[in-house]
Amino acid sequence: MRNGIVVAGYIGVDVLKEITGFPGPHDLVNIESVSLSLGGLVSNCGRDLALLDPELPVYACGRIGNDGYGDEIVKGLGKYKNIDTSLLRRGGQTAFSDVLSNIQTRERAFLTFTGDCARFCEDDVPIDRLDCKIFHAGYVLILDALDQPDEEFGTKMARLLKHVQEQGILTSVDMVTSAERERMRLVIPAIRYTDILCLNEHEGEIAADIPLRDEQENLIYENIPKALRRFKEMGARKWAVIHAPEGGFGIDEKGEYHAVPGAVVPKEYIGGTVGAGDAFTSGILLGAHREVSLEDALTYATAAAVASLRTGDASEGVLPLEEALELLKTFPRARLG
Repeated sequence: MRNGIVVAGYIGVDVLKEITGFPGPHDLVNIESVSLSLGGLVSNCGRDLALLDPELPVYACGRIGNDGYGDEIVKGLGKYKNIDTSLLRRGGQTAFSDVLSNIQTRERAFLTFTGDCARFCEDDVPIDRLDCKIFHAGYVLILDALDQPDEEFGTKMARLLKHVQEQGILTSVDMVTSAERERMRLVIPAIRYTDILCLNEHEGEIAADIPLRDEQENLIYENIPKALRRFKEMGARKWAVIHAPEGGFGIDEKGEYHAVPGAVVPKEYIGGTVGAGDAFTSGILLGAHREVSLEDALTYATAAAVASLRTGDASEGVLPLEEALELLKTFPRARLG
């Protein structure tokens, strides 16, 4: 029986810089503090899953450099007894992101150097030897080799996911939000070979080509199930999920729609938002691995995301699932619609 989750693709470090505001051209903005933490899908989701369920086998698959940042990644992931790092390859330079966090609004922006992650490709994944239940890959848009076109499948990422699916493994794909809105549609070929799709509302709007926020930035609730159904039509076989601060929304394998409200947390509770999206996705993946209902998985995901907000690091705030669920109960919930 297959067991465990592989998290594959982008891995690096985050250099978190808390700033007093985002600069305009020629502006100078003060940096209030600087800290280093692990970052990227492999580090974030890997640690989130390891913390949510310390007994779950988690496999980190990616490319890191023979440098100090790469050493930090190996050291950081090595703290978790259930994370296997044997699928990490080393060479070149480790990817990193300068994470600019506005201490006034908690909005964030990223300056990213993709390093050796840009070379990550299907050859780096031992597909015929994988014995996991779920394979989660990303991020589309910053994995240059996998973002390349493929005559048969659309993109190299889509080819990779198709070949993993053929092994009887559930696939999942994630992407990054970008100002280059048209490039974000690179995720579309991958959706055809994805069992579990979990995107935020900005990514979901572009991938589905359906508006999800109005001019006042209010969520357009009636459009969310339309976007989710489009994802199912595009190929998402098991679950299609959209998450936003207001809540988590999804359509399951039976075509049923589910909505779980987000938590209303005070501003002083939030240590950082940099890993909330990956934490939410990790809750969805854990739910799929445990074979619970999508509604339960959406609750797992909401609890994981709320716990992650406690610290500036992307994952260190995440708690074991039962503790995260208890924490979620202490907050009022958002009103949907």
